[in-house]
Amino acid sequence: MFEGWAADPKSEIAEGLRLLRLALGIDGNDYDALSALGWATAVFFNDYDTAREMVDGAVALNPNTAMAWELRGWTYQRAGQPEEAIRSFERAIRLSPFDPLLPGRFTGMGIAFIGLGRFDEAVAAAKKALSENQAFAVAYRCLASALAHLGREAEAREAAAGLLQLEPDFRISEWVARGGVSRGQMYIDGLRKAGLPE
Repeated sequence: MFEGWAADPKSEIAEGLRLLRLALGIDGNDYDALSALGWATAVFFNDYDTAREMVDGAVALNPNTAMAWELRGWTYQRAGQPEEAIRSFERAIRLSPFDPLLPGRFTGMGIAFIGLGRFDEAVAAAKKALSENQAFAVAYRCLASALAHLGREAEAREAAAGLLQLEPDFRISEWVARGGVSRGQMYIDGLRKAGLPE
């Protein structure tokens, strides 16, 4: 949905939520389904109390699942608690240090660092994500925003160019309208400073 790939986002979201609820109806202790539904509850309904309860419940059911910790991180990020998001992403990385999903976890940390004004740490996290996957567009967004906030204009524009090479049609306003970020005005301001198209 956030990247604009879904042909019919509303119906695809509704079907995904239906299937998650069905899975939990069959097994209420399915920590994968519970963490995914918690994340979706934060993203699509902005019901952060319920979402946090779900993702916390998922990691309580299985504290050794990196995916549930990652979804907890994204949920807490959306809920405006970047410190707790960082702790969750760090836990996911420790649990699965060679996971192909590492770029998302490093980028999640980077976005949370931006929200805290810790731009050097955001740059380091985004660069770790890109060292894992040079074609990870979200990491270029994070890197461009953090570098722009640091006043490293040439590097920020280079990161923005990397993003536009992967996503030539990227526009900040369209991405925000699709729900690409929540509670992240500093992140969005950095994208503008980096020269990404509105």
